[in-house]
Amino acid sequence: MSCVEHLKELHGLPAFDFPGPAERGELPAAGAVAWRLALDPYDDSEDEDFGGLWDRFLETVDPAGVRAIVVGPWGEVYDNDSGGVVRSLADARDRLTALRAVFIGDLEMEEAEISWIEQCDVTPVLDAYPLLEEFGIRGGTGLRFPAVGHQRLRTLRFQAGGLPGEVVRGVAAAELPALEHLDMWLGVEEYSGDATVADLAPILAGGRFPALRHLGLQDSELQDEIAAAVASAPVVAQLESLSLSMGTLTDTGAEALLRGQPLTHLRRLDLRHHFLSESMAERIGAAFASAGTEVDLSDPQTPHRWRDEEWRYVAVSE
Repeated sequence: MSCVEHLKELHGLPAFDFPGPAERGELPAAGAVAWRLALDPYDDSEDEDFGGLWDRFLETVDPAGVRAIVVGPWGEVYDNDSGGVVRSLADARDRLTALRAVFIGDLEMEEAEISWIEQCDVTPVLDAYPLLEEFGIRGGTGLRFPAVGHQRLRTLRFQAGGLPGEVVRGVAAAELPALEHLDMWLGVEEYSGDATVADLAPILAGGRFPALRHLGLQDSELQDEIAAAVASAPVVAQLESLSLSMGTLTDTGAEALLRGQPLTHLRRLDLRHHFLSESMAERIGAAFASAGTEVDLSDPQTPHRWRDEEWRYVAVSE
């Protein structure tokens, strides 16, 4: 199963595709679903741009009842960034008064590679919706996230084949006192994933996000270095779940986890898509079995070998 799929739900609400202009049928109540707004850029008969789709949505569905919005393709996402989407959302702040969750960039590989999705500065959405509780972004190209303050945001997700270090530093400097769940797919340098372990230091130090209970530092070609930093990171004591999945974790990083601070207070440790030896995977499993910690060691990988070199790969890059 691909890691990059259409969202099935958002904010506990099932995703529902807002129909095209020629489609007919009864619509669910405004607050009963997460409304997915998407254009098909390859449909020659499609004469509606995102602005038209957005206006039609607000005219058709009671905006005051909408709780969650998922934005799929807004056109040819590799030629047009998400600036129009962000502006449309921000401009509708006085109408979407119940909005609590937004996800921008819900595209599968068949629609666009994740590295093709052109994003922008997405923080105006947070500024426009002080009651927003959940915010997610897919695609790191052109993405900006300067440090912001938001009192109610509980979940923040970044899914990218390469998350710019500038974005990671912006998150690390943000004032998010209610944040409980943070996921960052860090990706690879080839696709702008130039974040370093030093960029993560304010998060790992603890205290930055006092309500944080889940931390995902995933899909990284620096996964061993991240594991070593996490092994002694003060933030771990406040977590209930930790994900170091989807990256290039080897026995070196796993050994650091075993030798570091106790992790058996965690309810869940996600290490799926890894490059651990069978013996190390057994050691990890045994170390947490007695504590009742759920450990995901699924999707083991084998390095590619060419001549005298070994190549390891993250789950999502291009």
